[in-house]
Amino acid sequence: MQLTFPHRETWLHQVNPGLKLLLFALLFPAVIWIHNLNIMINLAAGMLLLLTGAGHPWKRLLLYASPFILIFISTSTGMMFFGKGETTWWKWGLVHITEESFYRGLHLGCRAICMAAAGLLFGLTTRPVKLFYSLMQQWRLPPKYAYSFLAAMRMIPILVEEFQTLRHALAIRGAQRHVGRWNLYARIKMYAIPLLAQSIRRAQRIAVAMEAKGFSDAKRTYYYVIGYSRADAWLMVYFIGMFAAAGWAGSMYPYFDALDVR
Repeated sequence: MQLTFPHRETWLHQVNPGLKLLLFALLFPAVIWIHNLNIMINLAAGMLLLLTGAGHPWKRLLLYASPFILIFISTSTGMMFFGKGETTWWKWGLVHITEESFYRGLHLGCRAICMAAAGLLFGLTTRPVKLFYSLMQQWRLPPKYAYSFLAAMRMIPILVEEFQTLRHALAIRGAQRHVGRWNLYARIKMYAIPLLAQSIRRAQRIAVAMEAKGFSDAKRTYYYVIGYSRADAWLMVYFIGMFAAAGWAGSMYPYFDALDVR
């Protein structure tokens, strides 16, 4: 099953996955504590600029980012249309747009865009295998948990293929004709019981094999050795420079007078 698309390897793919996860996790409280709309707009622009270095064509990036664009529109307009404020710009029925609600909605939308860009960038530039190897080597994650997650991820395409095979088999046998169109419970039971039974048997075999091969032992060698490189320093420098430039430009050259949207 094809789960990935051809892309160009960039320096973001060489960043240590554990460090990348830590930086993106620290980005969340950072954007929560920032209440200056101008700074938040600059941070969102900086994250979108970093996203262009993911190595994927811009059309594919727009396709991946389309759900987040919808979230930006829904969150910002929801706050703008039904927010509270003193300076009324437009009012019609339940819709009440004020200057304060407009700034709060735009600020909330920029927060969503900033975190969405970080999550999309992490997903497009990080291989799951290297992520768990980094967590085991640098962050001391027990191998039994890391390899269990990797095994579970490898089983997802197998489960999808089994579901398709079961659906074709039921269609050939005509089993679906004996179930009502609106009998949702019977349809779920028809698929859930065979898939669940197969998954339990497979999980038991994998658990026994991992235990026999010593995957529960923390002292082991690794096929992939994950370390730190110059790309990690470049990403840290970019984050520090992005926050510094966003704060300086937002204070010296503000787009709006909304210095605190609370």
